Amino acid sequence: MTAAGYIKPPWAARVIGARMARLFKPDVVHVLSVPGRRSGQWRNASVAVLAYGGEDFLLSAYGQTDWVRNLRASGRARLTHRGRTDEITVEDVPSDDMPPLIAEYLRQFGKMPNVAKTFAALPKATDHSAFRITGTRPVQTS
Repeated sequence: MTAAGYIKPPWAARVIGARMARLFKPDVVHVLSVPGRRSGQWRNASVAVLAYGGEDFLLSAYGQTDWVRNLRASGRARLTHRGRTDEITVEDVPSDDMPPLIAEYLRQFGKMPNVAKTFAALPKATDHSAFRITGTRPVQTS
């Protein structure tokens, strides 16, 4: 699925908000690291992992973001939460399957700053991207 919309998060949300969210909502916020589609350098983004129907999902509230494009290109990433880092693999969620995921995302995370406002500005399911996490394994540190 290719998302049609994109809203660039405000500077404060990107720079300050993402870091503060990790401090104030450590049970919710994960750090997603994805290799850049051109450079190959690892890029980080703060995300909320949606647990729904016994599966975990990554959903982009802001639409076709860089982390979405990088993840779609590589199909793999690292997810860090509470000091544990896992290598993950993902698959795109078809746009027809998005409405219940968006509803659940808004139910769980809609009170976080800018989330509900962003979905109001990008109201169509095709404006967003979602990935089902299909595999995880701990990253080996040596």
